[in-house]
Amino acid sequence: MTEERLQNRRAVKKPVEAGIGFFEKWLSLWVALCIFCGVVAGNLFPSLFETIASFEYASVNLVVAVFIWAMVYPMMVAVDFASLSHIGDRPKGLILTLVVNWLVKPFTMAALGVLFFDYIFADLIAPADAQQYIAGLILLGAAPCTAMVFVWSQLTKGDATYTLVQVSVNDVIMIFAFAPIVAFLLGITDIIVPWETLLLSVGLYVVIPLVAGAFTRHLLTSKSSQHAPASVDSFTAAVKPVSVIGLLATVVLLFGFQGQVILEQPLLIALIAVPLIIQSYGIFGVTYAAAWAWRVPFNVAAPCALIGTSNFFELAVAVAISLFGLNSGAALATVVGVLVEVPVMLSLVAFANRTRHHFPAEKD
Repeated sequence: MTEERLQNRRAVKKPVEAGIGFFEKWLSLWVALCIFCGVVAGNLFPSLFETIASFEYASVNLVVAVFIWAMVYPMMVAVDFASLSHIGDRPKGLILTLVVNWLVKPFTMAALGVLFFDYIFADLIAPADAQQYIAGLILLGAAPCTAMVFVWSQLTKGDATYTLVQVSVNDVIMIFAFAPIVAFLLGITDIIVPWETLLLSVGLYVVIPLVAGAFTRHLLTSKSSQHAPASVDSFTAAVKPVSVIGLLATVVLLFGFQGQVILEQPLLIALIAVPLIIQSYGIFGVTYAAAWAWRVPFNVAAPCALIGTSNFFELAVAVAISLFGLNSGAALATVVGVLVEVPVMLSLVAFANRTRHHFPAEKD
């Protein structure tokens, strides 16, 4: 009888493995469909998109701002800042994540953008447009992922608690580091950025959603500490459709404003995707190899490499719109990042799972 009770308790404590959801699995397809709808709608109903563009205040389009908040807010509820108390546990994975996200990734993305759009693609793209695409790539490179990180971690059977620590630390750093890094890199590429607009964007799309998410999480967890995780999961599941609608509506709007440009230059999406793909595989390879050389266990090494590869594209899209406008090349480049990310990340998840035996299984 005692043995039976022990088995039952073990069964209860065993975590349920959550695979990628239906929406996340086919995210690239949904985005592609929205791109098509946006391009068609933008060419059929140009006056509608002109009206939407007119709802603007202080360089912020209010319609798009609502959609961005709908995307970001559920992710911020999932961030548990109590996990920061474990920041010193197993420091290797955290050190790799922070170095890659803040000292490597933004600068390699900027370098690839300049290489391709100022040199390799120089005969295919006008110089002014090239600078816009470089700016969009810089915004993607400087925004480490917040939400999809948990999906990639689950698919590699990563340490969920450790992943949460990494996300929480990244979000705190993002508040202070995103604006200076972006301003510095855009300055190097000779793009003038108004600091007021950049700081306003960080406040609107990082600080406010983060505070709102933390407050919501506090309300959910204060009612019953015993069932706190379940309460948070239930709430985020309930508001997830709103997040999905926000993402897809933003894509439709962006490509509605870009419709004429895309029809005139059908290869533009592919050109923007090239440096994004190279960046993704390159950053993953460097981080994964460093984790292997440092003997980081697989359940930390895999999420660590995937976090460095993935992007917080919601933030990048929002800031691109605020800085350069809805119909800018920078905004287009950030949306292409959404289209590219999911298939690339799924291929990297598969590679990581096939090579897990090369890593130590024990905690470091």
